[in-house]
Amino acid sequence: MSKRSVFYGWWVVAAAFVITFVGFGCAYTFSAFLEPLQNEFAATRGAISLVFSLAGFLYFILGVASGTLADRFGMRRLCLCGVVLIAGGMAGAATARTLPEVFIAYAAGIGLGVGCAYVPAMGAVQRWFVRRRGFASGLAVSGIGVGTLVMPPIASWLIAGLGWRQAYLVLAAVAAVLGIGAALLLRDDPHSMGLDPDGDEASAAPAGPGQGVGIAQAAKSPAFGYLYMSSLLTAVGVFIPFVHLVPFAMDQGVSAHAAVWLLATIGIGSTVGRFALGGLADSLGRVRSLVTMVVAMGLSLILWAMVSSFPALLMFAAVFGAAYGGWVALLPALVADLFGRKHVSAIIGALYTSVAFGTLGGPAVAGFLFDWTGTYRPAIVGSAVAALAGALLIGPSTRTLARKS
Repeated sequence: MSKRSVFYGWWVVAAAFVITFVGFGCAYTFSAFLEPLQNEFAATRGAISLVFSLAGFLYFILGVASGTLADRFGMRRLCLCGVVLIAGGMAGAATARTLPEVFIAYAAGIGLGVGCAYVPAMGAVQRWFVRRRGFASGLAVSGIGVGTLVMPPIASWLIAGLGWRQAYLVLAAVAAVLGIGAALLLRDDPHSMGLDPDGDEASAAPAGPGQGVGIAQAAKSPAFGYLYMSSLLTAVGVFIPFVHLVPFAMDQGVSAHAAVWLLATIGIGSTVGRFALGGLADSLGRVRSLVTMVVAMGLSLILWAMVSSFPALLMFAAVFGAAYGGWVALLPALVADLFGRKHVSAIIGALYTSVAFGTLGGPAVAGFLFDWTGTYRPAIVGSAVAALAGALLIGPSTRTLARKS
């Protein structure tokens, strides 16, 4: 390889960035659609919230299958399938005539689509890097942050100008064009291009995806069990703001136009967290950095429960976004550190089933509690406590690594 050429791993990172931008950007527009859907179908806030929770449950629970399939059949095929499903789901939601049809469109489209694409895309990045794994992972998943920054305001603008159905159709077209183009750039492994991870010249070692334990061996380890429970507890509160922050702000008298920019602020913070903190963790240690991110998420949720003014909500959104971004960036890198690169997609997928259960419970329970009590605060405080408990479990899961980092 010419010394002047760009290491292809960075093209893989760019592809993963666009795939996460499309997948999660489309998913996180849901808050902008919540009120129109609620009005269209005369539904409670809890029932509408369940749409997002079910889709979120599916795209994380399916990671264990998509990761295993990607390790066997290739990352590109799974990601292509995923982005086509995402676009189809958005188009399906546009034509829905009943709330169950919205459930089906989101489950089959956003749920299955992100489930097919996210873990394989992130697994590919782990295989291309070792020394700069934290930075590369952070850069790749910063697509989620940029998607959160860009897509909800665009969705709000489209809804205001075209109506919610036409807005979904426009977003479907964007997802198809960008997502398919990005998926075609993916390559599974540096050895297939005569390289070692990080752009080193290929060694004399046999070509392959690197060393590592299988999914069954990883799942039986205490390290995986602690990390699984930590992720489950943390995920309970992670997605509540993405569904309920906009209606929460509107309940406090904030305009719909201003409220949607709270999600954009989460996106800004998330992008900073993924891009900057992922690289910084390579130097400071990924274990202690991950603990710091989860603690920061818990404390920021406590702040949310205590405030109601728009400036204070902006502060919450920025802090929460940065911590959330760092958490998402570091989890895949830590899995590769713990269990090796060979079966990393499958192991990441298995770990993310914990996030699936947290996503299924958090936003929906928050919505139903609001319908029952008229306030989000009990759900927010409960999720904050769960996140802080999750932070305590990271240390035992990675004690050997912590001594090295």
